[in-house]
Amino acid sequence: MNPMNVPVRRGTNYPAPFDADVEAREKRKLGDALGLSNFGVNLVTLSPGCWSSQRHWHSKQDEFTYIISGTLTLITDEGEQELGPGRIAGFPAGAENGHHLINKSDTDAVYLEVGDRTPGDICEYPDIDMRTRIVEDGRSDRFVHKDGTPY
Repeated sequence: MNPMNVPVRRGTNYPAPFDADVEAREKRKLGDALGLSNFGVNLVTLSPGCWSSQRHWHSKQDEFTYIISGTLTLITDEGEQELGPGRIAGFPAGAENGHHLINKSDTDAVYLEVGDRTPGDICEYPDIDMRTRIVEDGRSDRFVHKDGTPY
């Protein structure tokens, strides 16, 4: 299968105003296109200025990224570091280290992201008043405030 034939999903399902920095993100859900159910694989393109997500960490899900082209800035609790082609980053489940990628360059950047689909996962967003609950199908996001009230 040619990954460029997989439909592009643009933007995010974050509630406003948390969606603005991620609006230009483009994802091709390669894992879904291949019928994978235990983990997801996405081919992601970030245009200049675009974020991969809000800074976050997962209670039960591991995450892995592999930079294919361009340069991205990884931001974690430890600070910032540039990642170029061939560089990888991983985030173990339960490690309370908020992270995301930002394209601070002047050209598009492309990377693979891989994560499992563990039901019951909670995704914490340390910089904002938001939390995500992954429901039983392992895919559905339910955004709530940190006090549990829905958006």
